[in-house]
Amino acid sequence: MALTVDFTTNCYENDWRMVLGEKYLRTIVERCSYPFSNRRLIINNVKERGVVETAAKAAIDRGDIDEYLFAEDHAAAVLEFFQIDKASFGRGYLYSISELVAIYASSAAYLLYYMGDSFPKRRHHWIVPALALMESSADLVVANPCWNDRFREAKKESQGQIDDFFVGYGFSDQCFLGKMSVFRAPVYGETNQASERYPAYADEPFEKRFDAYMRNHGLKRLTHRSESYIHQNMPKAGVKRTWREIRPFVSPWL
Repeated sequence: MALTVDFTTNCYENDWRMVLGEKYLRTIVERCSYPFSNRRLIINNVKERGVVETAAKAAIDRGDIDEYLFAEDHAAAVLEFFQIDKASFGRGYLYSISELVAIYASSAAYLLYYMGDSFPKRRHHWIVPALALMESSADLVVANPCWNDRFREAKKESQGQIDDFFVGYGFSDQCFLGKMSVFRAPVYGETNQASERYPAYADEPFEKRFDAYMRNHGLKRLTHRSESYIHQNMPKAGVKRTWREIRPFVSPWL
């Protein structure tokens, strides 16, 4: 029997039109090649809530997702559950609350989270072997494809390899398959000097906090040695924005 895994992604003011377009969510989910228990969208920091909600309902009607949540509706309960003071994030709050709502909302054994500006490069089958490895070892708590085809970088950062995965420290919220028995706990209050490598503009975001917890407790990440996801921010306007909107649907080698 397949392990229960939820799929979640997010959107905000600058990218909700792309994420809630007619093909985007369906394409992303299909490339993951897994029978997800729930396909969920977290909506955060949008100007016209009613307009975005109409688009989200249309995505449900198309069968692209099962439900959507507005981060603001659940933020207070999430912060209480994880025992985090909102002010402690600094500027990192807006970069963190969607992920924490996703974790809080999931009742599955694992959660696959893709940020709205990340997508699988092609159809892949890394989830099942990653789950098997994480189930077999308590210190393996998160897995992901490689980022932006930087396989040499991932290998250099790793401490070894198991099957098709590099093993080592590190965490990114761009894409992660997380073991919820670890993530759904008040583990976001620790610091580690190595975690200071995250960009200073975000102050104390979710990914920095979880990276610190992993390092402090000897917990490891699996990174696939040949499958990749693409992370690319959404430009505000112009040709670069148009290219970003269509990029998930073109040849995976571009």
